[in-house]
Amino acid sequence: MTETNSRFLNVCPAKIRRLFSARWTAVLPALAAAFMLAACGGGGGSDGASTTGGSQSSSASPSDSGSTSGTTTTPDSGASAPVAASSPAPASGSTSTSNAATSVIAPSGSIFYGMNGHVNLTGPYTTTSLDQQLAQLKDLNVTLYRNDVSNVDGAKKLASVAQKFAQSGVTVYPVILQTLNFPDENAAYQASYTLAQQIVNVQRYAWYEVTNELAPTCLDGWVDGVRSTDFKNDCFQIARGVIRGMIAGIKSVDPDGKIIIGGNTWMHYGFDVMLANGTQPDGTSGHPVVTWDITAWHWYSEQGDIRNACGGTGCYNVIGTLQSFGKPIWINEVGMRPNFPGTADQAGTFMANDMMGALLAIAPQYNIQSLQVYQLYDDPPTGEGPYGIMLNDGVTPKPVYTSVKNFIATHPH
Repeated sequence: MTETNSRFLNVCPAKIRRLFSARWTAVLPALAAAFMLAACGGGGGSDGASTTGGSQSSSASPSDSGSTSGTTTTPDSGASAPVAASSPAPASGSTSTSNAATSVIAPSGSIFYGMNGHVNLTGPYTTTSLDQQLAQLKDLNVTLYRNDVSNVDGAKKLASVAQKFAQSGVTVYPVILQTLNFPDENAAYQASYTLAQQIVNVQRYAWYEVTNELAPTCLDGWVDGVRSTDFKNDCFQIARGVIRGMIAGIKSVDPDGKIIIGGNTWMHYGFDVMLANGTQPDGTSGHPVVTWDITAWHWYSEQGDIRNACGGTGCYNVIGTLQSFGKPIWINEVGMRPNFPGTADQAGTFMANDMMGALLAIAPQYNIQSLQVYQLYDDPPTGEGPYGIMLNDGVTPKPVYTSVKNFIATHPH
């Protein structure tokens, strides 16, 4: 999910690598071509967002989060180095939170079922009124609405939506997006610190998701993403700087806000393992450790069993590794690929039974606390594809809409 088309430049190659790893070698050529055309859809990485300018304004400590990290398991071991990477200094200037909204957007009830939207995008989210969007969310009985934001103008628009929807029991939370176009980790940290401060000063939320699907951007070739060596070292360092800077910037304004580590997808958990362990792709250790409160993940219709996901190097219990971080898990993108090999009715049935049903069945075992459908509306023809449960007219439901609605109604949580 993103607010610009730069996602196609930065993320699609990684998504194509993911979709066309060894597990697709037996797929018919025509079907493979269809996957290639659709590979850049869904909630896949979204880090081509632009940031607004502004003076850096904090002298707060650059700690990553107020939470403590859980025990992690590393899928591979690398050589350690005794020298720790130095932590960048916080952005210079004085902290100013006088303009920050004092009222926090927080839930009043269950948060188990949610929906993804893009209220800062042109298209159906702009042409469909907020009253109509809210009515659709209420009809589905979802209580969370995940939306991306990358600058102050977007933060102001999202805040107005959040304030309106909160009155009707739908809680909005932001996914803060940032590019990786920085020369080093320190520059990434500083810019992201400032961006996060600016956004949180507009409106405080119960949760803040920091980045979205950075892992596929940093994959090093046609790899599964389960090992540290599956990632490019310089890219990972910059991504770590973005994430650490965002967390520190958020905490400088809203110390009580909970941090959701930016959702990744498929088997790319090696990225999060390195963040939690203070390791990096070159095999060294002792680097800054990132801590967070909620582990987010994304799962799509072609990816199979999240407990036994199979790629080019083997099969892995993805959800088990996520559980090892010791944090609640949100599957905050649960979606159907537009190229699902079946009818629209069959896609709806698959979404209910094989996606939401399968994840709900293992939720107690793995501490899955939320399932959030991707997404409310199809993108326009120039967008990422028809991932929505409604057409891009913002009015017409698809069969999957009915399936999601009925599933939630029959599986209250």
